[in-house]
Amino acid sequence: METPKVHYRDLGLIDYKEAWDYQEKLFKGTIDQKIRIRNGESDTPTEHYMLFCQHPHVYTLGKSGDKENLLLDDAGLREHHATYYEINRGGDITYHGPGQLVVYPILDLDHFFTDIHKYMRYLEEAVIQTLAEYGIESGRVGGLTGVWIEGETERARKICAMGVKSSRWVTMHGIGFNVNSDLSYFSHIIPCGIDDKAVTSMEQELGKPLDLVEVSNVLKEKLAAQFGFSYHLE
Repeated sequence: METPKVHYRDLGLIDYKEAWDYQEKLFKGTIDQKIRIRNGESDTPTEHYMLFCQHPHVYTLGKSGDKENLLLDDAGLREHHATYYEINRGGDITYHGPGQLVVYPILDLDHFFTDIHKYMRYLEEAVIQTLAEYGIESGRVGGLTGVWIEGETERARKICAMGVKSSRWVTMHGIGFNVNSDLSYFSHIIPCGIDDKAVTSMEQELGKPLDLVEVSNVLKEKLAAQFGFSYHLE
């Protein structure tokens, strides 16, 4: 099988709704193309995208979430210069903000494997391998998504949250990876609906801020190696 090629796009610091709309456009375009192929109207293969970005302070609630896990009212959101969206991914509530590396893979899994559980584990593994490059040991917690440090202990703390949507095996949404995140913003939610575990960042674990571009480049390559794709240079 030919190695899939993925369009890599760094969106920089971008408003959450603007990035969401862009994801939706690519997501819908990919699904529409799959339908055209299935109906014999086109033989042009679907394309894949990997969007890297940061967001201004924002809280997002997934389809299975509970708004009670947001501990701020409208006035509190304004006070903290944060916005709030109820969105169409799985999972509960999470936070995005400057210093957090956000990755949105829009992949047609028909070109990889049709298994969402495996897809989530591959995303986690790429983050685990990225952390290992910086000497941070991490892993998974049984029954929970994301990447954790000392996950099976009383000191468990989450360093990367994940939530995805898929339709016709096309994915969107993805990874929120705390690199230099302001962790105080997590005190205003019950992250992912889990109230008995802490949240951390690479900066907190290492005691110094990281070069976000460098971390982004490491994760970019770990994702390519994990899924077996190459990047399409634009």
